[in-house]
Amino acid sequence: MTDTPETLLVVDDNAMNLRLVSFLLKSRGYRVLTATNADEALAVLRETVPPVILMDLQLPGMDGLTLTRQLKADPRTRRAFIVAFTAYAMKGDDAKAFEAGCDAYLTKPVDTRALPEQIAGFFARARPEEASR
Repeated sequence: MTDTPETLLVVDDNAMNLRLVSFLLKSRGYRVLTATNADEALAVLRETVPPVILMDLQLPGMDGLTLTRQLKADPRTRRAFIVAFTAYAMKGDDAKAFEAGCDAYLTKPVDTRALPEQIAGFFARARPEEASR
């Protein structure tokens, strides 16, 4: 592993959620990129593809499930570990997220004490070859 911080992209249209998650993760040494909609996320992903993406499912315009399908179909972004990150946790929503290609599922409101450890676990799952060293 390098000395550069682990980078992740948080896609969420709620400014308060973005600020909270960014603050929590930056304080733990992560580099956090943000986007408030699918177009912004795609613009970020043209520059860099982080190993972990937290994806709000309820986005304006293109929703998070559609964006996830698009990212998993693209050879450049398909290996990103995408975490469905949603406040709309109804029965069956997790199955829809996994069918769309999400690799994990987190519900809001975020558990501020657990989130950094959950993110560390996602990075380990995103790069299993490094975790086994």
